[in-house]
Amino acid sequence: MSTSPDTGTRTDDRLVTFVSRWLARHVSDEELLAALDAASPGDLDDEQAEAVDELRAELQDASGRAELEMVARETLEALALGG
Repeated sequence: MSTSPDTGTRTDDRLVTFVSRWLARHVSDEELLAALDAASPGDLDDEQAEAVDELRAELQDASGRAELEMVARETLEALALGG
């Protein structure tokens, strides 16, 4: 039995998993950034893509953890409700 989470096949589902794992401190900033960079914007609706871009920018600017967590939660909401 695998201990890896089922990340699904949809881009938004995979990103929800990665952002959630980042919030729980199971993945690093670099791993989250790599997942965001690997996501195909064409697989997301406009609101989702905008939220992902905002989170990517915040991660690259190395903002404080509290602000990053707020943006990550907003991104989770956009990913979960979109599509």
